[in-house]
This record gives sequence, structure tokens and C-alpha cells, in this order.
Amino acid sequence: MVRTLLICGLVAGVVAGVLAFAFETVVGEPAVDAAIAYEEAGAPAVSAAGEPQSEPVSRNAQKGLGLLSASLVYGLALGGLFALVFALGYGRIGRGRWCPGTTALGLAAAAFVVVFLVPALKYPPNPPAVGDPDTIGERTALYLTMVGISVAAAVAGWRLRRGLAARLSGDTASVLGALGYVVIATLAALALPGGAAIPPTFPADTLWEFRVASIGTQLVLWSTIGAVFAPLAQRAMSGRPLPSPRRSRRFAAAGD
Repeated sequence: MVRTLLICGLVAGVVAGVLAFAFETVVGEPAVDAAIAYEEAGAPAVSAAGEPQSEPVSRNAQKGLGLLSASLVYGLALGGLFALVFALGYGRIGRGRWCPGTTALGLAAAAFVVVFLVPALKYPPNPPAVGDPDTIGERTALYLTMVGISVAAAVAGWRLRRGLAARLSGDTASVLGALGYVVIATLAALALPGGAAIPPTFPADTLWEFRVASIGTQLVLWSTIGAVFAPLAQRAMSGRPLPSPRRSRRFAAAGD
């Protein structure tokens, strides 16, 4: 069953990657182009010989094949991890109350909040020209630390909810579990150092558009993974075979 669920997750990840690429191309890339133009206007790249440096990969390639490849790889990774977490958690999350499809949708919504949204409140996504390039490793480590703390806090909140459910009503236990998550994540955000400083001359509208596009891209990714994985998991766990291109062609031929 885990293998079948993993296949469902990978299929959902591919679909999510394609849709995220389309969204990022339409909504996000204009803000990236504007940020790159700001960066180049302030500090043009010059080689040691005093000549302008050429990009190792053209901008058109970056926002075309490069962005598509990155979106597909990222979508596959998220879809596979999502399927494994679902396989591990189903039966423990909403035991006896949620069907596989509902569990998948709830897990996708929780993943968007825990894995992206809460860490982004502490370390919001920034376009090119924001932050010292020499500190990108440090800033990446801080962001991943916040992601790890957020995930750990979510697990702690879920365990707290399970522990309280035997003594309190389900709604009260859920509220207290969520409150525990919020407290841990808030304390971690206050304890960790700040992110990159925004240059005072950086266009505010470009920064806003980039961050909105980043949030939108993650929303497209996680909502698509949940929406595609849910019916596939429901079908697989009810004992029905997953649809396949070969079976679809056979049915189409029979209809003809």
C-alpha cells in the first residue's frame, strides 16, 4: 500500500509542479525581472578585465526550462514526502472520523501552514538584490531551522491534542493543541535572529508582488497535491485500482 500511495504522491507532485510553473511564470517572473533590473542598475557585473560579465545561463533559459525543471523536481519531492507522511499518519490522524480523501486534504492544508506559511512569517521570501550574497548560506540555515522547529512544534501540538482528548472534549483538545503549536513557534521566531535587511531604495511594490507570488506558488503546490492525491488515495485504499492510460484507451476503444 505504501508503494501505491507513493505513486499517487508522485503523480500529484508532477501536476502540482506544472501548475506552480505556470503560476510563477505569469505572476512571479515579472517581479523577479524587476528585482534583477534594480540590482543591475545599482551594481553592474564587471569582469576582472573591466568588461561586463555575461550570465552563465541566459535569463530566458532560467525562467523557461530552468524554472520548469526546478518546479517539477520540487513538486516530485513534496509529493513523495507528502505520500510517506500520509501513509505514516493515516489511522492516527482523525482515527475513525476522516476518510482517506478528507485526511489528505487536511494534511495538505496543515503542511502549507506548518512547512511554509509560519516560517515565512519569520523569514519572508525575498527577491534578488535583497540580502548580502555572502550570507546566503547562513540565512538558508536559519530558514531551515525555523521550518524544522515549526514541524516539531506541530508534532508536539498534535501529541498534546491526543493526550488531552481522553479528558477533554475534542474541540477543546484541538484548540489547546493548536495553541501549543502557536506558542512554541512564536517563541522560536522571537529567539532566532532576523533575516535579510531590505535596501531602503528597493521598490516596495516589487517586494510586495514577489512575496505575494511566492505565497501563491506554495498555495498552488500544496492545494494541488492535496486535491490530486485525495481522490487517488481514496480509490487506492478502498481497494479499487488506480486509473491507467492503458485502461482508459481500452475503455475508449470499447465505446467506439
